[in-house]
Amino acid sequence: MARSIYVASPEGDTGKSVVALGLVDLLSRTVQRVGVFRPVARSTETKDFVLELLLEHDGVDLEYDECIGVTYEELLPDPEAALSRIVTRYHEVANRCDAVVVVGTDYTDVASPTELAYNARIAANLGAPVVLVVNGRGRTPDGVAQAASVAVAELHANHAQVTAVVANRTAPGSLDAVRAALTSADIPAWALPEEPLLTAPTVRQLMDSVGGELISGDEQLLAREVLDVLVGAMSIEHLLDRLADGAVLITPGDRSDVLLGLLLAHQAEGFPNLAGIILNGGFRPAPTIARLIEGLGSRLPIIATTLGSFRSASAAASTRGRLTADSQRKVDTALATFEQHIDGPALLAALDVARPEVVTPLMFEYELLDRARADRKHIVLPEGDDDRILRAASTLLQRGVARLTLLGDETAIRTRSTELGLSLDDADVIDPHDEQWVTRFAEQYAQLRAAKGMTVERAREIVPSVSYFGTLMVKLGLADGMVSGAAHTTAHTIKPSFEIIKTSPGVNSVSSCFLMCLEDRVLVYADCAVIPDPSAEQLADIAISSAQTAVQFGIEPRIAMLSYSTGESGTGADVEKVRAATALVRERRPDLSIEGPIQYDAAVDASVAKTKLPDSAVAGRATVFVFPDLNTGNNTYKAVQRSAGAVAIGPVLQGLRMPVNDLSRGALVQDIVNTVAITAIQAQAASDTTQETR
Repeated sequence: MARSIYVASPEGDTGKSVVALGLVDLLSRTVQRVGVFRPVARSTETKDFVLELLLEHDGVDLEYDECIGVTYEELLPDPEAALSRIVTRYHEVANRCDAVVVVGTDYTDVASPTELAYNARIAANLGAPVVLVVNGRGRTPDGVAQAASVAVAELHANHAQVTAVVANRTAPGSLDAVRAALTSADIPAWALPEEPLLTAPTVRQLMDSVGGELISGDEQLLAREVLDVLVGAMSIEHLLDRLADGAVLITPGDRSDVLLGLLLAHQAEGFPNLAGIILNGGFRPAPTIARLIEGLGSRLPIIATTLGSFRSASAAASTRGRLTADSQRKVDTALATFEQHIDGPALLAALDVARPEVVTPLMFEYELLDRARADRKHIVLPEGDDDRILRAASTLLQRGVARLTLLGDETAIRTRSTELGLSLDDADVIDPHDEQWVTRFAEQYAQLRAAKGMTVERAREIVPSVSYFGTLMVKLGLADGMVSGAAHTTAHTIKPSFEIIKTSPGVNSVSSCFLMCLEDRVLVYADCAVIPDPSAEQLADIAISSAQTAVQFGIEPRIAMLSYSTGESGTGADVEKVRAATALVRERRPDLSIEGPIQYDAAVDASVAKTKLPDSAVAGRATVFVFPDLNTGNNTYKAVQRSAGAVAIGPVLQGLRMPVNDLSRGALVQDIVNTVAITAIQAQAASDTTQETR
């Protein structure tokens, strides 16, 4: 039976969607199947944005229609019949999940004790403990505590169990005082700060509010959050001092001087980066002005509306943004706020949610982020001109996973990230063509490659290449690791590491592995990306490196040296190579559990293992799979990925003294985030090894 959690509030505008999203995220790290349920939705005509947000989370695999109990239209005529339907619909979801986050009703007008009481009845009938969310905005700590006390009493009076209280939208300077006022002996409490970004509307929302039309600029930039709305009816020289990053300017459509001045200021270095311009009054730029705007090549959205200045400003000012899945920055901000201010383990303990023994792909991914956060390392991302890298960097920084340096032109990177609505203020940006860096790195590279005849003059031509530059940063201790390959080949990414970083002591071969996240466990596959036809010695290196990688990521290494034959049953050069490699591993690392040669079925299936290798400690329960060649490894990992729906994280390079990892050129933003987290964890291990050898 699923463990359910009911998120309720005694009033509107509490931001309980932040708490609900945080709970879904927290539970996804803890249990295998997470569900969401909305007992009462506003209507069937317009989709519920809170439910859509939660359903977009990777940890939830449900359809929209099955996650709704009733609508307000169904509730009001017959509350008792609606309650019966809610309970029935909830159990249809709960039967398929380990935990369900239930999000209580919204308040369309003012706080209503009757509505809170009905939420309490729903929670009691679902057997769901309540996380109460109260609004801290504009209230003193005592005022917040009083609002919470009244709501708790109402919930208890209707037989609901309150297990935690969260004061959201609290003034940042009052967090400790509010939490102290809320905390009681039996109900834990937390306070979340007001985050203006979470209620900021997008440019598209403003456009819809004023009934506008995009007449120039990049439509993709309509998704950017608006941090301020200004009316620009004054002359441009006075208006320039009032501009701010992320602002939308409303100005009459016949003021070409203001329009052109704003566009030039937006593009000029040292001036704020605007989110958009709204031209009101039904006027549009004259043809000559329109041609001039087109010639500037600006991507800044320019919107035209027929409304006048007052009505445009009123409509824009009254537009409130929402936390939706299509704004990654808002989602990252919400999750980071939840993680930083709420004690996840304590909340789970209060909700009595037990962790199962299985490890799902999502659990493993979150474990990566948590481990990386525990000791933040500095990772260099050479491909700073790629939007996927910028989006991943924003997520990594907001979630506190790693410190980052991006390579590229700083002005271009900062401008593009601002256009995309990303927060990269905490990232360093280095231009690999900067003369000071080129001189320093050329001298270092020439010294490292002197035996190969490298000169400083030749090195000056090589080191501005982003892969060489990033690798030299790692070598010289300016970064702890590098992740590249989103826009470059594998050879371009890893060749410099062979030349500059070299292999770890006792390892002669750099290889790769994939962390294969199956439905209930994580396995290591190697080598799937680097060595085409490894020798017995190289296979031994791959096995030992893969075992070390497994340990780094919390996987007990039980190594299967794969072949088309199991045990002593087969002969031939390929089998003998695997047999020799297995012997080498046993000689070099007698502490490792290893079996080989062994077929894949005997390695994973206990019943097959019982027949073929009944006395083996590895057969039937292997966790590290070493393939005899790249052809087999690469095809097998892709076959398992596609046919079994596994999440393949990698390739993870192993055997290097310091971590460098390659991305697929088709990498998604989440792939980049995962790879950076992996690289940071490898850097933690490398740092520990260095300290031990000192």
